[in-house]
Amino acid sequence: MKKWLVAAAVMAAVGSTSVAAKDWKVVRFGIEGAYPPFSWTTNEGELKGFDVDMANALCEEMQAKCKIVAQDWDGIIPSLLARKYDAIIAAMSITEERKRKVDFTNKYALIPNKFVAEKGTDLTFTKEGLEGVKIGVQRATTHDKYLTDNYGDSVDIVRYGTFDEAYLDLKAGRIESILGDASALQQGLLDKEGGDEFAFIGPSLTDPEWFGEGFGIATRKQDKELTKKLNQAIDSLREKGVYDEIAAKYFDYDVYGE
Repeated sequence: MKKWLVAAAVMAAVGSTSVAAKDWKVVRFGIEGAYPPFSWTTNEGELKGFDVDMANALCEEMQAKCKIVAQDWDGIIPSLLARKYDAIIAAMSITEERKRKVDFTNKYALIPNKFVAEKGTDLTFTKEGLEGVKIGVQRATTHDKYLTDNYGDSVDIVRYGTFDEAYLDLKAGRIESILGDASALQQGLLDKEGGDEFAFIGPSLTDPEWFGEGFGIATRKQDKELTKKLNQAIDSLREKGVYDEIAAKYFDYDVYGE
């Protein structure tokens, strides 16, 4: 009887291992869909953008079927951990804080971070200069943390679920500035109708202490093989020139960096 139980336990362990091992023939990517040019949602409900094109190209390189899952930013990491999808490609900065929860691929983009405000706005970027100034950020982002860590209670941080909400408040004069990555602010606000009333102000921010090592694709810590495959695919797309072809559709400058 005991021998039978031992054999059954061994078989169960083998079976569970074979189930757990994945060949990654299908990869599900979580994408925000509200952060142009990296991703946005059309009126027909279709996801478009640099991250969407990259996800599809990566899957093609890995010879895998690609599934895109729309996910609000606030729940994007919890939904990965809950297995709603297998990886996040959503202009997510690689930071030490996030690396405690998830793994990351090597960077696939690196964008400077900027403030934007109505033309003629004169702000001094010190604690005293930003005393009581309302600055919009997307909630739970590196921009949120940067303002909190560097300006504390002096700045009035206004947090939004999406940048589109922040743009509306900036245009209505309910906030004085927005902090975000330069490309998203350029295409989401400055290049839109009425965007000529606004401009970048202040410093360009790239400090890795807050903004990490660039944008990476997040994966669950146990999915090491997927992370490896994605890194290999990123390298291959760059070597073949496919990465540059995709990037040229959305940016007129180098978004990878050194």
